[in-house]
Amino acid sequence: MKKHNYSAGPCILPQEVFEKSAQAILNFNDSGLSILEISHRSKDFVAVMDEARALALELLGLQGKGFHALFLHGGASLEFLMVPYNLMKVNGKAAYLDTGTWANSAIKEAKHFGETVVVASSKAENYNHIPTGYTVPSDADYFHCTSNNTIFGTQMKEFPNLEIPMVCDMSSDIFSRSLDFSKFDLIYAGAQKNMGPAGTTLVVVKEEILGKSGRTIPNMLDYVQHIEKESMYNTPAVFPVYASLLTLQWLKNLGGIAAIEKVNEAKANLLYTEIDRNPLFKGTAVAEFRSNMNATFLLNDEALAPTFDKLWKDAGISGLPGHRSVGGYRASMYNAMPLESVQVLVNVMKELEARS
Repeated sequence: MKKHNYSAGPCILPQEVFEKSAQAILNFNDSGLSILEISHRSKDFVAVMDEARALALELLGLQGKGFHALFLHGGASLEFLMVPYNLMKVNGKAAYLDTGTWANSAIKEAKHFGETVVVASSKAENYNHIPTGYTVPSDADYFHCTSNNTIFGTQMKEFPNLEIPMVCDMSSDIFSRSLDFSKFDLIYAGAQKNMGPAGTTLVVVKEEILGKSGRTIPNMLDYVQHIEKESMYNTPAVFPVYASLLTLQWLKNLGGIAAIEKVNEAKANLLYTEIDRNPLFKGTAVAEFRSNMNATFLLNDEALAPTFDKLWKDAGISGLPGHRSVGGYRASMYNAMPLESVQVLVNVMKELEARS
């Protein structure tokens, strides 16, 4: 039976990426060696890293605009630390928008480095919306936001226009929708949503914002060092970078971000239409802030949960339960999720209604 993987991450990837990755594990580039054992300094892997970094910038429309793409370790969680280490000045301050668990974790790390101003928060409403109407201090060293909130199913639809650097954690919606990415001075994203397997983190940073903190930064945490060493300061995550390259190639061949955005909108519209139509279900996020990546919803009658759970499992659906802090269900519809899989879930929801 075909599986329909709604896991929030690590998550679904394109089938051709699995196939090419599997072949590379056995024999990479007809070298007789596995991608798992080749030297990261070999000509073959240096070419992988160079293409992956260049292709990330190309897809984001940032080539030739003063940005560098890096593939680093530590996930977004390490970036929570690296961002203030590199950007917050000694005796400076930073501004943060609190829209969920991961935004809150980033705030906690920033507080180790100086004054951290939370410009707005939706925590009191269990993060069911994105705050609006907030003011960002013009004397802050940077403003940090999280574009998509996997746990609570919310997504920023607009971003402020600022004179200070803007940093964005795009871990769960990077490469999924068209934005003016040049508005951001630093973007970071764990690979394991839309780009590849867990184990590497994409950082896209505008070089001109670096080297101004006045801090002594350990080399391993210094973006400047990683730029100078072209993501080879230490041994990179060879296989995750290679699989990420394959995913970026797949996306480019589809027509890039503009093309996948249309698919993602169709998937989200299909599922949210059913959530709103079906009297057995209700969404948890305020409608205008609903995420196209992660749809969160509840049963109106929890007594139906055993029946619904059996139906979706029997249909080959995997990874649907919601995060423990929200409960209910979460359908993660990342780039590689086909529209047909969303239709399977919608059909199950309709079947539950018909039985009730």
